[in-house]
Amino acid sequence: MLDDISLFVHIAQCRSLSAAAGRLNVPAATVTRRLKRLEETLGVRLVHRTARKFTLTSEGEAYYRSLAELMFQAENTLEGLNADLHKIRGPLRVAAPTNASIGILSPMWSDFVKQHPEIRLSLGLSNDNRDLRENRFDLALRFGAQSDPALYQKRIGSVATMMVAAPKYLTENGEPKELDDLRHHKLIWVSSLPHWQLRNTGTASEETIYLNADIAVDDITLARQFVADGHGIALLPVTETSSAIDAGRLRIVLPKWTGQLRNAYLVWPTGRLLSARAKCLCDHIEAFMAAHKVLQGGVPL
Repeated sequence: MLDDISLFVHIAQCRSLSAAAGRLNVPAATVTRRLKRLEETLGVRLVHRTARKFTLTSEGEAYYRSLAELMFQAENTLEGLNADLHKIRGPLRVAAPTNASIGILSPMWSDFVKQHPEIRLSLGLSNDNRDLRENRFDLALRFGAQSDPALYQKRIGSVATMMVAAPKYLTENGEPKELDDLRHHKLIWVSSLPHWQLRNTGTASEETIYLNADIAVDDITLARQFVADGHGIALLPVTETSSAIDAGRLRIVLPKWTGQLRNAYLVWPTGRLLSARAKCLCDHIEAFMAAHKVLQGGVPL
């Protein structure tokens, strides 16, 4: 019915059914049929029309005065929204995790800003999952299970977790040979990995360890620093440890045992269409993550 009301407003504005058909690029017969349908729905005659004369009825004048401004405002708003969905230039608010963004993902953000100077990227970094609607974010990059039904999610990668320790710690305390040996070591607990779901890559056997940890932190970067300083063993994402492993500052403990995967997702509110700017960034993030082994579940050798 709203479409038919919009059509009537255009008819009244043009003072002609044929002129309205030309403005809207629809057949004249369609305009006549839809006007008749609207009149039948409302139960009133809106237009007096003959071969030579066109006038609105008193009811038609009343409907036109009441609805014209509202319909034109709605059409202008829809045109603006449609343009925003399709243009690259403009603002883009994105939420992302702090640790990964200032670490392995920092070149990704920098390259995007360089390649798309017409997009005004506003990047909100936090290790907490901030409410997208309340904070007016267009898009978010998140790691870990996503259970919010109000968000549409697209998995774009995964990050393995491995047990690591500093060479100094292993020299002083001995290196575990079996999982049971962990009971005799200092363990560092991280809130994002509250228990260790371990899988043996050789036998496919699985074990879950609920930690009685010596140190507990809610920040992965700080946990990594504690490990590097020789305070114990931690299960950490390889994105946070691979460079230190390559440099010899950390060593993988029990390398046949890997921890749980932390999947990476692009998320945005359900019912909201992604703008061209957001789609552009999604493509950029997916391409970057696809090109990095550790962002697709790979582990350091």
